[in-house]
Amino acid sequence: MRGGSGEAAADAVSRAGGVGTAGSLTPEAEAEAEAEAAKLLPFLAPGARADLQEAAARHVLALTGSGPGRTLLAGQAALLRALVELAAAPAPAPARDAARALVNLAADPSLHESLLAAAPGLPARLLGRALDPQWPWAEEAAAVLANLSREPAPCASLMEALTAAEPGEAGLERLVRALCTPGYNARAPLHYLGPVLSNLSQRPAARAFLLDPDRCVVQRLLPLTQYPDSTVRRGGVVGTLRNCCFEHRHHKWLLGPEVDILPFLLLPLAGPEDFSEEEMERLPVDLQYLPPDKQREPDADIRKMLIEAIMLLTATAPGRRQVRDQGAYLILRELHSWEPESDVRGTCEKLIQVLIGDEPERGMENLLEVQVPEDVERQLQELDRQEQEQQEREQREQELSPEPHAEGAAPT
Repeated sequence: MRGGSGEAAADAVSRAGGVGTAGSLTPEAEAEAEAEAAKLLPFLAPGARADLQEAAARHVLALTGSGPGRTLLAGQAALLRALVELAAAPAPAPARDAARALVNLAADPSLHESLLAAAPGLPARLLGRALDPQWPWAEEAAAVLANLSREPAPCASLMEALTAAEPGEAGLERLVRALCTPGYNARAPLHYLGPVLSNLSQRPAARAFLLDPDRCVVQRLLPLTQYPDSTVRRGGVVGTLRNCCFEHRHHKWLLGPEVDILPFLLLPLAGPEDFSEEEMERLPVDLQYLPPDKQREPDADIRKMLIEAIMLLTATAPGRRQVRDQGAYLILRELHSWEPESDVRGTCEKLIQVLIGDEPERGMENLLEVQVPEDVERQLQELDRQEQEQQEREQREQELSPEPHAEGAAPT
């Protein structure tokens, strides 16, 4: 291509990219913007000149940074297909910018239908890239899958892609291995496989795989509840474990010596408290004599999921006995005194009430199977709503009236 033609093409890319600055558009302006966006398509196609392809990918990425831009792109099926192809293309194609644009598009659930309609094979294509130990942009591919799989339909498509994976090794096994193997991909940390697995674990088939005693999957995930380098990975693993705890038929196995899940759920909630000798003996060995610099899980959402997982394990009478016998109340008592977030503190209170309260009457021992009358359920929902409103009021009051620190005192 001669220099003059290249400059004209680059100018066309620049003009097409300019629609990213649009806000609320009139119908005429929207039609013009769509026409300009369509001009990007030839520059995203395979075989386009590398510098123009890179510029076009950057402009599409800029478009995905705004709501109007994402909506505009969602109506361009051919452009979306080209973007998917580019995101999986080898160097020198600008696959990273294309993948990051897909991350932004997939973050908007209202666009999932358009994405999957334009590229039905998107979950399978990105799954292959995310699990490729040589692919440099595997983290971006995993992040797209994490966003997509939050919704039921894309999650089902991803599950189908995993089921249809190459023979010899289950797709979910490959995903778990990639998540749990340090350095699986030397160029991508793969933290977002955690949320992907968490989203998949909402599906019964995925939980059946994860909870298969012969596969030893849960045991491989447990150490990641303390993974120090990524809140995303840690939160995904904790969310997965919480979802597995909905399966009360597996509680005996989860709490038993083969898995011993409870210490892994309690340890992130524990602080540096110095218990009495009598109390210390009630705790699992891994929770005894913790160092004075022991820190609790810093993320409030993860702390809440850990508490919810333990709550699910107390659904049955044997589960409640085992959680009580391992001294969970002691850890939760100290956590409640320390917890700065009102909603997490409220969740902690409910679990403490289960542990210190009377056992349910005969026939209602399994709390996950209790049928709650509709009028009682409405009353409980109203109480939850009032509690939420109270927590929000307290939060606003704290924000409006911050507590001053005494001069020279260390902030808490």
